[in-house]
Amino acid sequence: MAFMRVRIGTRKSKLALWQANFVKSFLEKKWGVEVELVKITTTGDKILDSPLAKIGGKGLFVKEIEQALMEGRIDLAVHSLKDVPMVIPEGLTLGAITEREEPHDVLLSRDGGKLLELREGAKVGTSSLRRQVQLKRLRRDLEVEVLRGNVDTRVRKLKEGMYDAIILAYAGVKRMGYEDEVTEVLDYFIPAVGQGSLAIEIREGDEETLRLIEPLNHPESRVRAECERAFLRRLEGGCQVPIGAFAQVKGNTLTVRGFISDLEGLKFIEGEEVGKPEEASELGERLAESLLQQGGERILRDIYGG
Repeated sequence: MAFMRVRIGTRKSKLALWQANFVKSFLEKKWGVEVELVKITTTGDKILDSPLAKIGGKGLFVKEIEQALMEGRIDLAVHSLKDVPMVIPEGLTLGAITEREEPHDVLLSRDGGKLLELREGAKVGTSSLRRQVQLKRLRRDLEVEVLRGNVDTRVRKLKEGMYDAIILAYAGVKRMGYEDEVTEVLDYFIPAVGQGSLAIEIREGDEETLRLIEPLNHPESRVRAECERAFLRRLEGGCQVPIGAFAQVKGNTLTVRGFISDLEGLKFIEGEEVGKPEEASELGERLAESLLQQGGERILRDIYGG
């Protein structure tokens, strides 16, 4: 092991590099291996002026990195799990899912007011349809505007007065050192599938790399991710549809809550399923089926124009 060299593929953003360095430090300390970060620009990094829903969704943040992995230019890739599409390319697999950081969304506001305290007509920035519809259901008077860019850019735009408040993932805010700026933890929002965990992607059959990253895999976080991702996979959801799911494990009980909504938050269908951790995928699919039967199928048809 001592002479082995590992190449980690990562995006170039500060948050992506924090995540890749987290894995790099672990591998160096645990195994004494030499680790190189290979920085890759993805399509999602190049297009910053359009909502993800319009340009093809979150897969745009991983495609080029997965290509490098398949071609053997890197040995493993580190992604935010919420950016990883539901279908993994043939020949690749998620070798590890790390312990989930705080999974919720957070509000950062200029005047320190919580969501329900923001002035009427306040401008709130977020790039996520999932966040937008949950916002609209609580405060139809707010002006919700698209906000893209990395965490630093978004916080800077807030401070420059371009927005009255912004909504971000708590995990990214913590990792980038902005925790003191948080006005409110939106624990009443259903978060994005997998939000807070890192996914370490490797080539199928690469037992050596799998052995290196195995200690980073967190079984409970993996169960929760499998449940949420099965829910989203069954709904064939991408960034074009407001969908959220949140699974929690307590003892031998796995609970998953989820929703599907139209773009305005007027048709908002939510539900919950309870089962055992070993039924994670089935539970996620069951919740998805339930929401589809309650009107979710119509919402999907309307949004996709079917």
